[in-house]
Amino acid sequence: MTTAATTLFGADTTLSDAHIEAFRSSLRGELILRDSAGYETARRVWNGNIDRRPALIVRCTGTADVQHAVNFARTRELLLSLRCGGHSAPGYGTNDGGMVIDMSLMKGIRVDPGSRTVAAQGGVQWREFDHETQAFGLATTGGTVSNTGIAGLTLGGGLGWLMGKHGLTIDNLISADVVTADGQLRTASATENPDLFWALRGGGGNFGAVTSLQYRLYPITETLSGLVIYPLDQGRDVMRFYRDFCATLPDEAEAFAAMLTHDGQPVVAMALGYNGSPEMGEKVLAPARQFGKPIADLVGPMAYGARQTMLDDPLAKHGLHRYWRSAFVDQLSDGLIDEMLKGAAGFSSPLSLMGVFYIHGAAARVPADATAFSARRPTWDFDIIGQWSEAAESNGHIDWVRTLWSRAEPELLGTVYINHMMGDDRPERVRASYGENYARLREVKSVYDPMNLFRVNANIAPT
Repeated sequence: MTTAATTLFGADTTLSDAHIEAFRSSLRGELILRDSAGYETARRVWNGNIDRRPALIVRCTGTADVQHAVNFARTRELLLSLRCGGHSAPGYGTNDGGMVIDMSLMKGIRVDPGSRTVAAQGGVQWREFDHETQAFGLATTGGTVSNTGIAGLTLGGGLGWLMGKHGLTIDNLISADVVTADGQLRTASATENPDLFWALRGGGGNFGAVTSLQYRLYPITETLSGLVIYPLDQGRDVMRFYRDFCATLPDEAEAFAAMLTHDGQPVVAMALGYNGSPEMGEKVLAPARQFGKPIADLVGPMAYGARQTMLDDPLAKHGLHRYWRSAFVDQLSDGLIDEMLKGAAGFSSPLSLMGVFYIHGAAARVPADATAFSARRPTWDFDIIGQWSEAAESNGHIDWVRTLWSRAEPELLGTVYINHMMGDDRPERVRASYGENYARLREVKSVYDPMNLFRVNANIAPT
């Protein structure tokens, strides 16, 4: 019996039993094939609308497994996907017919409270990371929902609740261990392989399989956080207020906004947070909490760990079907706000939403060429997120996103937060989103992955 697989170049290939068994014997983890028990579970990812069937899934238990898997994929020229948290909306963590290197079992975490640093393996999710660091009253910028993998979020840049005060996740990355396309384990830091370190901070999964990451931590346990929710008929005034309010925010404050469904009705909400003294937070957030006539003001003292899970259920639930579109925007124009309101009035699913994440403060003061992530200015990440539970309804919900996007796109920039791309985004959006950093990224790619083995991502082709 043989195993049929797909190559990097889209051709079919055949792997003999001898090759498969030799590979299996090199692993400490599990090799799952299409006829293996547990294959159906192992092939699934966070986005339930991704329905792909890889030929091989390698459930790695350590760096050696990752090295063996990379070497096997390279020598056999197999289509290769990397999966850590599996949270990629386009489904980059899987493929049809190729190999998946699944690092989700690699969960080691070690906090050093003395130096305020932490080292964590690539399969760790933010809820697991926060559980360990919060035991010492420490945290770093870690996204906006807790079931995201630390590696994927970091490699794309890392927007999160602490970014105004402490920068993006990549701004707090000290080093990363990476298995590159030649199967070698390399450490990337400011002093060791600095070109690779620069590229990893925003360049996505283009440069290798990241097996471990080390971060800088900050003392934080309690926050002032929560949602202020308004009926949709106040939406235009709320969003115009929100636009102006963002310009007043100190580094310690965060203000995001969304249109979503609450108690069966479309609403507008501001998601507020303050990372400092509660007394000062009350003053800073007071204008937002006092604006208009909210349905609910849920802002209050909240443990940092609780804030990290505040948006999880049901919006980030594993297995929901998803399709979204995203772009950066430097101005929330009245025209864009009006299109958002029209879209919210016609939500095709109560699980869908539109959101804007404001980038400011420390995250916006880093030079654009200091890391691969180039959107270093006050700006918003704008997202239309279609979510639903029944596969049979997919076409209708995807059409809702695409229709709304076609109306909103003229108001948006042609650049995107790489972590929020979809698989059908045009390749030129990748180039545009890196700006002048793109040429340097291609050069680094050529050094560490000249055959483009790591291509199932927002791909940067080698020169």
